[in-house]
Amino acid sequence: MAGVSSRRAAEELVRSGEVEVNGTVVTDLATKVTPYKDTVTVSGKNVSAAQKFIYVLLHKPKDVITTVSDEKDRRTVMDLVSVRERIYPVGRLDRNTSGVLLLTNDGPLAARLMHPSNEVVKSYHVSLDKTLDNAHAEKLANGVHLEDGKTAPCQLDIVPGTKSREVVIHIHEGKNRQVRRMFESLGYEVEKLHRTVYAGLTLSGLGRGRWRFLTDRELRSLRRAAGITAE
Repeated sequence: MAGVSSRRAAEELVRSGEVEVNGTVVTDLATKVTPYKDTVTVSGKNVSAAQKFIYVLLHKPKDVITTVSDEKDRRTVMDLVSVRERIYPVGRLDRNTSGVLLLTNDGPLAARLMHPSNEVVKSYHVSLDKTLDNAHAEKLANGVHLEDGKTAPCQLDIVPGTKSREVVIHIHEGKNRQVRRMFESLGYEVEKLHRTVYAGLTLSGLGRGRWRFLTDRELRSLRRAAGITAE
């Protein structure tokens, strides 16, 4: 939130003794710090938590990496958004998946949105290589077994006029490449995958590769989705 580094890189900075709290070097990742009260320095420079939270809605295109930076110098979602504050994507969409992506510097809200206990709903429009069998549709809705466990029950809607080759699936989990793997486990290839809804946020009127700030109404709805009732 201070814009120094990613969370993983921040852990390495702490372990390597680059971080001081009130003039004392700390290497324990569990060290607690009170924002705006304790003095924190990294490599000798004072840092402070972001005081202004930013909430950005992006229509992520295909062939863009959902990360703050990429070691292979590939195009990332950060190349599409122009804000002065350091923000980061909430969760991930794989390179070949397009759709709704939230970016923010509000760490507590992001953590709540991604925590399984809050069951934040995500909807995906899925295009398949062949007709979805009714029995397989029922299996998907009830949960299928993947390498990292069985998926939770979900809702599945057939897109009218597509002869069951296009469906919309509504899930509240966040396993890696979950939707693709769910269909692959039953012998289907996902030809196109587009996230249409994330925690109530949609892409209405937002073109591919474009972004905008959330409205106050959207932010209130997002907080409710994250289980935050007070402003």
